[in-house]
Amino acid sequence: MRCADMTSAVFSAIDVLIKPLGEASAPSSQREALLAALQANRTLLLEQLHGEKRFEEVRRLREEVTAGATWLCSDTEDTTWCFVQECLLLLLSLAQHLSVQLELFNQTSTPSAARLRTPEMAPALSPDVLSVSQQKTLGAALQFVISLGLCPYLAPGVGVPLGRRSAFGAMVEGLVCGGAVPAADRRLLTTTTVLLQLAELSSLATLVFTRCLGDIMAALCQLGYRPHRAEGGGAQTEKELNLEERKSCREALKGLLGKVYQPIVVKELLILQGGPKQSGAAGSSSSRAALGSAPPWLRRLCGQLLSERLMQPNGVQAVIRAILEGGTGGESDWRKCDGVARILVACPQQSASPDSYYRQVCPQILDLLHIRDKLTAQQFQRVATRAALTLTEDKPEFAEQYLLAPLLRPLQRCSTASADDDSQTPVEDWELTRCVEDVYKIWVVGNSPSAPLMKALEEVLPVIFTLFCFTKQNVSHLRAPCQEILLWYLGHTEKSGALLVLRQLSGLGEQMKEVAPHFHFIPGSDGGAKLSLRDSVSDEDDVLYEQLSGEQWRLECLVQLLAELKDSDLPGDFFLELLQDLTSLAAEEDEGEDEQEVDVSAMTLLEVEQQLLGRAAGRGQKLTLLQVLAVVCESLPHTLLLRKTTQVVDFMVSLLQRACVGLDRVTGPSTGSPVESQTLSMGMGLVATLLSAPQLSAGDYASMSVLLPPLEVLSQKHPDVVIQELASGLRAIIATHGAYRPENLTAASQRSRHPYMTQNNNAASRKKQKVQSEARDSQASQSGTRTETQLGKTGPPEEAGPGRGPAGGGQGSGTGGSAAPTRAFSDWLLEACDPDVPTRAVALRTLTRMVQDSDPDAVQAQEKVLMLFLENLEHEDSFVYLSAIQGLAVLADSYPEKILHRLLGEFQHGPSLPKSNKEHSLETRLKVGEVLMRASRAMGELAPHLGRPLVGVFLRGTRDPDQTVRASSLSNLGELCQRLDYALGPLAQELSSCLSALIKTEKEVEVRRAAVHVIALLLRGLSDKTTQVLGDVLLDLYRALKWVVRSDQDDVAVLHAQLALEELDDVMRRFIFPEQKLEKKIVVLP
Repeated sequence: MRCADMTSAVFSAIDVLIKPLGEASAPSSQREALLAALQANRTLLLEQLHGEKRFEEVRRLREEVTAGATWLCSDTEDTTWCFVQECLLLLLSLAQHLSVQLELFNQTSTPSAARLRTPEMAPALSPDVLSVSQQKTLGAALQFVISLGLCPYLAPGVGVPLGRRSAFGAMVEGLVCGGAVPAADRRLLTTTTVLLQLAELSSLATLVFTRCLGDIMAALCQLGYRPHRAEGGGAQTEKELNLEERKSCREALKGLLGKVYQPIVVKELLILQGGPKQSGAAGSSSSRAALGSAPPWLRRLCGQLLSERLMQPNGVQAVIRAILEGGTGGESDWRKCDGVARILVACPQQSASPDSYYRQVCPQILDLLHIRDKLTAQQFQRVATRAALTLTEDKPEFAEQYLLAPLLRPLQRCSTASADDDSQTPVEDWELTRCVEDVYKIWVVGNSPSAPLMKALEEVLPVIFTLFCFTKQNVSHLRAPCQEILLWYLGHTEKSGALLVLRQLSGLGEQMKEVAPHFHFIPGSDGGAKLSLRDSVSDEDDVLYEQLSGEQWRLECLVQLLAELKDSDLPGDFFLELLQDLTSLAAEEDEGEDEQEVDVSAMTLLEVEQQLLGRAAGRGQKLTLLQVLAVVCESLPHTLLLRKTTQVVDFMVSLLQRACVGLDRVTGPSTGSPVESQTLSMGMGLVATLLSAPQLSAGDYASMSVLLPPLEVLSQKHPDVVIQELASGLRAIIATHGAYRPENLTAASQRSRHPYMTQNNNAASRKKQKVQSEARDSQASQSGTRTETQLGKTGPPEEAGPGRGPAGGGQGSGTGGSAAPTRAFSDWLLEACDPDVPTRAVALRTLTRMVQDSDPDAVQAQEKVLMLFLENLEHEDSFVYLSAIQGLAVLADSYPEKILHRLLGEFQHGPSLPKSNKEHSLETRLKVGEVLMRASRAMGELAPHLGRPLVGVFLRGTRDPDQTVRASSLSNLGELCQRLDYALGPLAQELSSCLSALIKTEKEVEVRRAAVHVIALLLRGLSDKTTQVLGDVLLDLYRALKWVVRSDQDDVAVLHAQLALEELDDVMRRFIFPEQKLEKKIVVLP
């Protein structure tokens, strides 16, 4: 018989044994029906084996197997066991047949036979390959063996009961009473042994283990580890297992656990371990409760086996996969992750020592962080993070040795690298990337700050900061995790520790473990960074420049980190500490002036060298402090530095203490640097503002009590009388908790808001007093008539009415009418002529605001304001002429018809004022052009009405001899034309001719760029109206742009042309392919 026919015959015999029979006489119960069916199927099989020729080979093979089966019991009357024995015989016959055929197949598959095959021939099929129907028949036979020959003989609590598996299992469960059978363990051993023999064939092992693994493991555990029962007679003892058989079962269990996929083994062991010991309701829905409680010996055994699985290589992953595979990522999965993490951290009792256990488990926990599978990485990383954090809290000594040290080793090697090593790159790109990502996952994502974690991170923080500074100079994926790590540390460590770290990173404190000398970071091939040996530089100047630029860059990066701490007080605390250091530095310098030079004649050379090095180091620290303070003040806003009132008070304490340094040595009335006096006045005003708050609590006054000592010193020893009075008044307010308030408190508060004006008020006041006195004399001589003076000769016009007198002529302490809203219009006109730049600029901006607000005085004197703005337009300081440009733009927006006509004349013919500087005529015209451009932008919908004269002037400006005027005219023309819409139609031909001629004939590249840019702005402004407004000249503009792209040598002009062509392309696409809209049209028929 052929191999395939023999295999089919064996499966036919199995099918006869297990197939259901037709309906017979109705039995009295299901149990009797099942027994009858089993008996009938077995009888039918034996009859066909002996009577039919097709089963002749099967009968012979069965007899061979029967002869070797020492476990076969032929004299039993147990129907179910007879049925199970017949199933086992047929399964062994199948396994023996497939083994023989497979051996023959392997022998015939020689190289000579392989050479006879052609490429078109399919490879020969192995004889142990089973069809789908055969696998289904084999699975049914295995189910009968498990249900009738294995599960009934398991002890209570061992394995999952049949009644909880299926309805058929519940029916079969009462059919066999395993506990009442005298040889239950012997039958269990027989079934288990046969199943293991079947599993030795690979084609059958898959079905056996996928369907019966848990039951086989339960049987082996019971046979090998169940405590021996001493009760019973001699016959019972003979049927129990001996030591050799129990030992063989243990070896079989060990071998089985070693060759099966470990997550499946762990899952089955957890099932065997059973649910918790509880007396819950039988209808509980909990899966663990549904398992029931296992016997104590089985629970201990499963715990031991699970611990062994955990401590073997990749055991941690096996445990996690067994518990978490198939999860959905919901809340229950997160709880499972936390539970698994606690299991990993707890050292099992079976471990030889905690040290050996954590030495094996911690590396596997770190490996969990590196899994790239997106489906499982999140859960695995969650387990790893929780396990690391729990281990750090519970077992810090083991966590530091076996977890944190290996994790941070790449960063530590950056500090300990030596130039003597053979490797040029001590830390590779992938190592550094993995290390930074692991630190981010455990510290930042875990977000559980503890002392061991903070200490371990602090040691490598300088290296991470250096790496962050490097990534800020390049495009690197390490920038974000490095920044988050640094911010997390600064946000979670204590205030003193964070300030110490900031000082060290800025170079003010003791140097920490930074990157090793002669090494630096370079870009890696994967977008990260790697540590490499720095190339030697022979030029000392280059070395010094590189060092200084590197320090400056580190400071800028540090300040950027502080700027990210928007909700933290740390930036302000660091700033105040720097100010305190600056105060101490000023005190040391003051004391150092009194010290005499050290006599070096009595010193040795070593002592002299140490003395000089100490002085140099001190000067270096002072320079570093000033540098750090300058960068912090320049880069961080005051709202971040001084967030709370206490920080403002601390800032004022530092400021006042610095002002008190050296006051004892002042002998004359000189106040030293004007900047220092102005800064001190501003600080006084800031304190006065704080004290002017409507409601101050007792706690606020208590926090300000630290200002009393320096205020007392200033009120007694400062040479400036005004500062003395302010200090005395502020001290009285703080000391009395607001019960006493001097009159000059409001004035000080106003000076704090305008500190730059207090410096120049004296000269302006003298001018105003002189003009106002002349005005009063003239008023008296002319009997109350209004006196007008010309601007630039005797001062601006002002009214001498009763409302203006006190505002213009106040001569008190300056507390009455010095604020901007109450000052006379004539005062601002006067200050707009002040030679002091800040005073003039502030006056111009105030006049601009008055014009914008339609102030009556400004409206009446608009001609004089225009003259004033035009005069200041020629000023050389940008602060002044930009303020004048803004004022002229506001005038043009408020009174367009009159002002624009004057500005057009100024732009076309140059400045017309008598005092204008003709040498700077070109600069003034360009400034007027800027005004016209701003005015064009502000026209809005009035551009078609007001813009026609401007277009003509700008077109004439394109023929100006100066190239800058031509470029300015084109720029203004572009800004205006994109707002004219349909009003541009009559001018389209002239505009097209002008632009085309300039593009093709202009020699200056800036003018050509401007002409091309005008076309781009024109197309952008008209958008969908382009084809209607520029329909006649659109082809000419297109050809001009194409000419630029093909022929122009300037890359910028070509770029502008390409952008304009893209705009034109978009316009034409929308015109040819309009957007489809669903809309209804209602037509009224006549």
